[in-house]
Amino acid sequence: MSIEFIGIAATQETSESGSSTPAPAATTRDAISAQTEAGSARGPVVQPAYLRALAQAHEASGFDRVLVAHSSASPDGFTVADQILSHTDRLGVLLAHRPGFVAPTLAARKFATLDAFHPGRVALHVITGGDDADQARDGDFSDKPTRYRRTDDFLDVVRKEWTAAEPFDHEGDFYRVAGGLSAVRPASPIPVYFGGASEDAVRVGGKHADVYAFWGEPLAGIAERIREVRAAAAPYGRDPRFSVSLRPIPIPASTEAEAWDRAREILRLTKERAEEARKVFNLDHAEQRGSQRLLEYAAQGEVHDKRLWTAIAKTTGAAGNSTALVGSYEQVAESLLDYVSLGVSTLLIRGFSPLADARDYGTLIDLVRAGADRTAALDTAEAAVPA
Repeated sequence: MSIEFIGIAATQETSESGSSTPAPAATTRDAISAQTEAGSARGPVVQPAYLRALAQAHEASGFDRVLVAHSSASPDGFTVADQILSHTDRLGVLLAHRPGFVAPTLAARKFATLDAFHPGRVALHVITGGDDADQARDGDFSDKPTRYRRTDDFLDVVRKEWTAAEPFDHEGDFYRVAGGLSAVRPASPIPVYFGGASEDAVRVGGKHADVYAFWGEPLAGIAERIREVRAAAAPYGRDPRFSVSLRPIPIPASTEAEAWDRAREILRLTKERAEEARKVFNLDHAEQRGSQRLLEYAAQGEVHDKRLWTAIAKTTGAAGNSTALVGSYEQVAESLLDYVSLGVSTLLIRGFSPLADARDYGTLIDLVRAGADRTAALDTAEAAVPA
């Protein structure tokens, strides 16, 4: 099984060191929107040279894609994605998009146009939206069940716009189209990634997802979630792939103790800045089932399985993918391969120092891919032995 690695894009530099006070060139709101849990933003919100360096570092390290994330305060994702694709040769983008703000026919053409300029390097990450306050900042006051029903309708139209060779009509609960037809259609299907842990998310994602994305839960939790999504996908004849998002904290050619020292320093910095972030954004992830699950695991213990660390999730209220793998490069690679053994084929890994970690993760990627190749070779050899 081929392993896909996804990193993270950012338009603003962050630093783990120094004061938690943002640099004067950025407003507090903009700085918080760009910082990692343990890092302060520095300089303007959009820094073209930094974005290029980050994208090229991911490409050099062997990543397949980078996630262009979305929030109500983020720069326009389509522009960011085009910059990444234009300044790299192979790297793809996983472009996050929230249904409900752009008509699905137009959104489909925007993705198809981007793909036409960069064939095969574009994927759609559907973010229905789990934070009511963040939705409201862009003028959406619908509740979560309504948003998931809207996402279902949205994706039905998107796929029609991508594939229809003749004008089509659509009449759903949220969208009506008469004679829809796009002059630009993807030469090959644009993959649809989907996230969410609620029953509504699994129901809609099972219908539409090519790749279903999970946050970094313990192995037993991921196995449970894979079974749930497969059951939801089966009535539609779909067989999705699966992604897990984790925050590796590896130390190359050093001891496990040094990795834990760095993890504790990241936690200290995170605690310094967590309250500031909450005050600026009034963040509330209490209704997100994915966050609830991570917090439940954090309450059960700080470390799960071999080295899944939950302290950052507990400190931040599990705002996003916030569980880490701590250890040497070899140990972290071994833990990532444990997820692969469950059927996970995409690993979204991002660190706490975005550019430095993107450069360092090349070693980790090589170790995981080599391990997966060895396992595949052993499985092939065992299958060839007569019973």
